[in-house]
Amino acid sequence: MVRELFTKITAPVRGLHQAAYLLAALTFVSQALALVRDHTFAHMFGAGEILDLYYAAFKVPDFVFALVGSLVSAYVLIPRIISSDHEEAKKLLSQATSFFVIGSGIICAFLAIFAPQFLFTLYPSFAGSVHAASFVLLERILLLQPILLGLSGILMSVTQTQRRFLIFSLSPVLYNLGIIFGTVVLYPIMGLPGIGVGVVLGALAHVSIHIPVVMKARLLPMPTIPSFSVIWNVVKDSVPRSMALGMSTATTLALISIASRLGTGSVSVFTFASNLEAVPLSLFAASYATAAFPVMAEQMNKRDLSAYKATLTTAARHIIFWSSVITVLVIVLRAHIVRIVLGSGAFNWDATRITAAVLALLVLGLLAQGIILLAARAFYAAHRSWNPLFVQLGDAGISVLVAVGCLSLAHQFPMFRYFIEALFRVSDVPDTGVLFIAIGATMGQLVMCAVALLTLRTVAPGVASALFRPFFEGSAAAIVGGAAAYGVLLGLGNIAPLTSLVAVFTQCAVAGIVGLAVSASVLALLENQEFKALYQILRKMRNSQALQPFASTTSDRSD
Repeated sequence: MVRELFTKITAPVRGLHQAAYLLAALTFVSQALALVRDHTFAHMFGAGEILDLYYAAFKVPDFVFALVGSLVSAYVLIPRIISSDHEEAKKLLSQATSFFVIGSGIICAFLAIFAPQFLFTLYPSFAGSVHAASFVLLERILLLQPILLGLSGILMSVTQTQRRFLIFSLSPVLYNLGIIFGTVVLYPIMGLPGIGVGVVLGALAHVSIHIPVVMKARLLPMPTIPSFSVIWNVVKDSVPRSMALGMSTATTLALISIASRLGTGSVSVFTFASNLEAVPLSLFAASYATAAFPVMAEQMNKRDLSAYKATLTTAARHIIFWSSVITVLVIVLRAHIVRIVLGSGAFNWDATRITAAVLALLVLGLLAQGIILLAARAFYAAHRSWNPLFVQLGDAGISVLVAVGCLSLAHQFPMFRYFIEALFRVSDVPDTGVLFIAIGATMGQLVMCAVALLTLRTVAPGVASALFRPFFEGSAAAIVGGAAAYGVLLGLGNIAPLTSLVAVFTQCAVAGIVGLAVSASVLALLENQEFKALYQILRKMRNSQALQPFASTTSDRSD
């Protein structure tokens, strides 16, 4: 029975849409746990100093992982594994693993030794905290995380080439369970470092789940002395991607550093809103980008440009299809969403309102983030690794400059600050400077999305122009559906005041369903191809037989 269950879990998934929607379904489970994690944080700590310290400490290991782990990550290894025989693939994985463990181990050990120095340089306002010693210890514990997640990323390359997307999607589920365990069980015993231990336990589970698949494929890496020639062949193409991810993480780190200077709770509010916005991003945009990447890599390896363009176009159209409607509905229902997910215990009404305002600003960049994710994978599949780096460099510069510029304007011109606060109905909430951090982050994404689409023509000419119609159809449906949802909120607000969680949830659910239904009706009237395809895709997913790999060179009407 156990063997039969394992066989089903590790069964390969072949179709692009089947893989994308399976990933989305399992990502939903992972994101649900992430929301439970955030709810636990909000309930226990509120938007206060403890969470500010935890989130600030977490960003440094993220930066290390982005710089080092991405040098030998799945996105670099997958195209090489696909084009190699078994022995070459095993040698490549062994070399990559040994190189990563040695390199990341040295860097993390160095950072652990000098943790107080760089932490209080990044976050000077935390140096005087009564939790400063726990903050440093937490950082040292968390520096184990990038090593474990980097190992998981290497093994994940095998999982994805085998198209075991169920295993791929279970990794973050286990990771979040570890963090929840650390928060609920270990924090009362160990204090702030207990959450870090939970993170490490989750990271151990993240890597462990891939081991059976890798062993079954007979590709388990073995310790070896890294060969310069083998590693350099990987790293020389990985450097642009590593730098791109490093810039993305550095942007977040810079924004968090700025937020830490704006008052207690600003780091927590920005992170909570970012995590909420990450739910639809992970469910739809990241799922399609992840599912499309090995397909595009295989198609480019076969030099089948028409199939590559078709896969890229189809994935982009579906990202637009979902992102447009979700963006408007989240803006309309932002306060309800935040209150349902986070609103209990120490998380008060002011924290709800400012988090909702930041969420509304960040979700404006949802579609842009999805397109950037997909475009990056399209470039990696085509061995054009420098393009995403230029996009991330631009994003970093614009985000930080706009954030700093907006904060300066708000300080010099109080009317500008009041206008932004009034627009999002938080003029009576203290410490609203985090709004301007969110404006910077979103502006960077919007501008660089346009740049990414323009540069896609170098590898996939004609793809960007094919996205105009789905964008306008999705926008029209989203605006009409959002207006309907807002009308429902107004009507229900006059009937049942928001005095309980049940009332908040009911209003949100009814308004959301009406908004989705109206959006669907508009899409049907416009004969939107993605909407028509959705029903057929869901029907096929109920079929026990796997879909064939996507290979059409036209639209996906038959899917």
